[in-house]
Amino acid sequence: MSIEVLNESGEDVDETTLSALATHVLDRMDVHPLAELSIVLVDEAAMTELHEKWMGEPGPTDVLAFPMDELRPGHVSGGTEDAPADPALLGDVVLCPVIAAQQGRKAGHGTEAELHLLCTHGILHLLGYDHAEPEEHKEMFGLQAELLASWREARAQAPS
Repeated sequence: MSIEVLNESGEDVDETTLSALATHVLDRMDVHPLAELSIVLVDEAAMTELHEKWMGEPGPTDVLAFPMDELRPGHVSGGTEDAPADPALLGDVVLCPVIAAQQGRKAGHGTEAELHLLCTHGILHLLGYDHAEPEEHKEMFGLQAELLASWREARAQAPS
């Protein structure tokens, strides 16, 4: 798995942990081991510009996902006998730590936990999940909660 974390936000963020989280999520989702992912941390001004340009909505947002390769059947899970999976350039997850800090305070779990939630959310979007319809919302947010719980459990069991 190739995961690149670029911190262009000017904020102090634990990039190593974000990369480990992304690896955990991609492993749990059975994504090809040669898949590539970029996580980009930006400031409020850059996030506002991206949000307005690509989503047509004013102001900053917390996370945006920009998929690159169209995932084909077998692409995620490793393929089939007839068609081995290709590694994929999944795309970019763009996070705004300043917005994450605000949301983390409101939610009562802090910036790091919010960044983990947003990173997981963005990766699920890259993998084709959405939450526009009630059933999609239920599936995506349920999966997001399971992935974050397994991440917290894995971290708790890891040697210090």
